[in-house]
Amino acid sequence: MTPLRILAIAVAALAGIGIFVLPRYLVADTAAGAGSPDRASTERIVRDYLLANPQILREVAEKLREQDEKKADEARADVFRKGASDIYDSPHQVVLGNPNGDVTLVEFFDYNCGYCKQALADTEELLKADPKLRLVLKEFPVLGQDSVDAARVAVALYSQAPDKYLEFHRRLLSAESASAEVALGIAKDVGVDTAKLSAALADPKIEQNLVAVQRLAKSLGINGTPTYVIADRVLPGVGGADTLKDLIANVRKCGEVGCS
Repeated sequence: MTPLRILAIAVAALAGIGIFVLPRYLVADTAAGAGSPDRASTERIVRDYLLANPQILREVAEKLREQDEKKADEARADVFRKGASDIYDSPHQVVLGNPNGDVTLVEFFDYNCGYCKQALADTEELLKADPKLRLVLKEFPVLGQDSVDAARVAVALYSQAPDKYLEFHRRLLSAESASAEVALGIAKDVGVDTAKLSAALADPKIEQNLVAVQRLAKSLGINGTPTYVIADRVLPGVGGADTLKDLIANVRKCGEVGCS
């Protein structure tokens, strides 16, 4: 972005949020009846003022960031109020662990995401250690066509052979890379009828499933993986099983990810 573009945005933002203060001499001239300056004169005055007081641009950027965060938080809260069932109880989602668990942890993931591969050990540890945990997996391929193709195989497999899904999921996330070919190979290895599975890939419901997750992620402001949702909070890239255990314990204790 060019300096002139930044300046234009800054001036508009300053006026819009009401923190721009005209230089004293401009106020004095106007008060004395000098009349309104023309556009070029005003822009020159504003430019000179901002150059002399560049810290204002930093204040504007911070104010805009705060406003954006507030709007995003309000939008997410609205999604949780109106679309909780899509987040926690979609009929198309994968549910692991205790289906009637007292705490639900949702993970948006991509089979080619390196951090998701690392997080596999964390979620497996959680499932083994916590018999009351309900884990919801959302196929959220964001890393290219191979990720999309692998996710389509996974969605079809879960519909066809849900009892094989966890082992398939574990192996595909452990693979160096994921694609339709790799996913189908793993499906065969875990005992799934791949002829039937390949035919199922043409089912439009698979694409509808992925589109629904993409739409949900966008509404929650999720654009990367792994991202977790717990107790109506969106938590990008939470690191480690211990951190997740603490969050889950807090939800059980006070209903929030952070207890005072």
